[in-house]
Order: sequence, then C-alpha cells, then structure tokens
Amino acid sequence: MTLLSDQADDIRALVGSADPGAVWAVGGPDGAHAVSHAGDDAVFDVGALAAVLALWPAVGSLVEEGALRLHTPLAAYGVEAAAGTPAGTTAHHLLTHADGTAALTRLAEHLSGSPLAELAAARVWHPLGMTRIRFADGTLHAPLADLVRFLSHLLAPADTDGPTGISRAWTAQSLRIRTGELTPARGLLWHPAPHGVWAHPAPAATGPALWVCPGRHRWALILPTLSPGCPTALRSAFRDAAFATA
Repeated sequence: MTLLSDQADDIRALVGSADPGAVWAVGGPDGAHAVSHAGDDAVFDVGALAAVLALWPAVGSLVEEGALRLHTPLAAYGVEAAAGTPAGTTAHHLLTHADGTAALTRLAEHLSGSPLAELAAARVWHPLGMTRIRFADGTLHAPLADLVRFLSHLLAPADTDGPTGISRAWTAQSLRIRTGELTPARGLLWHPAPHGVWAHPAPAATGPALWVCPGRHRWALILPTLSPGCPTALRSAFRDAAFATA
C-alpha cells in the first residue's frame, strides 16, 4: 500500500515541528515511499534496535534449519545454553520476556559457534545486501538504506543466495500474540501496537523505533536526535500518521 502524498506531508510536518533532525522513513515491500533528508553516507547508532535487526533473524535462521526448537528446554542444548536461566526455560520464554535478550544471544552463539555479529552478518545482512550495517564500539550502526532493505524484505521475503532468518513462517510466528492472556502482550521480540501494527522496542519506550504492519503492507522507522530520546508522544503520533489511514 503506497503512502499517499498528503500523508507524507503530514509526517514531514509532524516530525519537523518536534525533532527537525530526526531521520525517518515509511515504505512497503518495494522500498521507501517517503523519507527524511539523510545523507547517503550517514551511519546511525541503532543499538536500541539490535534485538530485531540482528538477534531476531539470527534465531529465526536457527529455527529454520532445525538447530533450535522454541519449546525445548535450554538444558537439552547443553549446560552453556542454559547457564543463568531457571530450570525449564525455553527459547520461547526468552523471546517473550523483556529481559531475555542476553540469554537468547548466548544461546544463539552457543548453537551456531559464532558471535552474534558474525552470525547476523553471514546469515542475514550479507544475503540481503545490507553492506554497511555492523557492530562497532559496543553498539550496532547502520545507514538508512540498510534499514529500508531489512524492513522491505520482512514484508515480502525475496529470493536471495540463501536463508536470511526472515522467512514468511518465522515472521508469521513472531508477529502474533505469544503470551496468551498475560500482560503486557508480546510476540517474539515484537510488541503489538494500535492499527494492527507490530513495534520494536515496546510502544512505551523512547529512542529509535520501527514498526511493521503486514496487513497494510507498510513499515515505518524513526531515528530521533532529541536527548535523551524520542518522546513517547512523538513516537505515537508518528506511528499514527504512518498507519492510521489507508
């Protein structure tokens, strides 16, 4: 679903009045439909999004190849895989828990035999043509173009030289409520938001954020410049402007 010109104008006005330096984009499976003015050479700190840009697809690739089963206790994969977690903990528990990313990273590295940075680069970023995203100085950095590639592929996985960890099956598993009647509701490292949208990080967080809506074939992202981060009110208004109308 292509973004209408008046929607794009509304988004530019909204972000321009609240955080003129913010970088943002809204698009679909075919790429970006409206973007802020960001230099092609600019690389941004997207460490707050590392869980879905690196860890989520890396885990997806392990599930896809059969190396990991979400409901199997971690102890079945060895002592190192289960270290520091309560007895009976599974990958599903970690994927739906707010504090599960560290243990999940350790699990992915244990099963693959590679650090997360190498695992994500080999299995996700390189196959998608994300040539400049990388971990450096303890955080994840990426240009806008690589983020657009990632989100566009998420909505419509395209043919690549190999698996990317973002298969239709893994996305379908992840973008649905996996916590039953517990609150807050969660998918697998994704969080439900209004208008049938899925967000990361959680909707109430501040700072960089991205959203996807398979039903509308649309994604959106914002990288704020405000300190200490993008206010919740701006994030919510941006999300609504991108998804609330058809």
